[in-house]
Amino acid sequence: MFQGLCLFFQKQLQIIWQSSINSIKISIEDENEKYQHNLENSDESASSTTAFKMPITREEVNKLIISDKVVIFSKSNCPYCRMAKEVFDAIKQNYTAIELDKRNDTDDFQNILEDITGARSVPRVFVNGQFLGGGTDIKKLYQSGELVKKL
Repeated sequence: MFQGLCLFFQKQLQIIWQSSINSIKISIEDENEKYQHNLENSDESASSTTAFKMPITREEVNKLIISDKVVIFSKSNCPYCRMAKEVFDAIKQNYTAIELDKRNDTDDFQNILEDITGARSVPRVFVNGQFLGGGTDIKKLYQSGELVKKL
């Protein structure tokens, strides 16, 4: 019974976290859209107003890392990123992919990921908030059967 109660509360906390993380994701996306719109519509010679970009913070990145069971910081044309995603697709495990090359703050993200994981390269794959490695690491964990155990 105690185990069941713990699982119930764990699910409730996950729902609450997911809700707050979705709000952060929406907020970040909204700010990026505003920034992009300002860049596209600015005429610096006619105006002294410039677009202001709020940098991503480590706290926001940490919240994204725990926003889903599997979070992959990726770039859309990266073969190692595709390798990691294909592993999760093969085991039918949903994941959140944050495509850094589609953002204006790629360098900020990669600097923070370097602080957290020790490297700027992509993919940076997190399972249950724990950093597991890059594409090759994920493939090796999958082949050894260890990846499924971590899920």
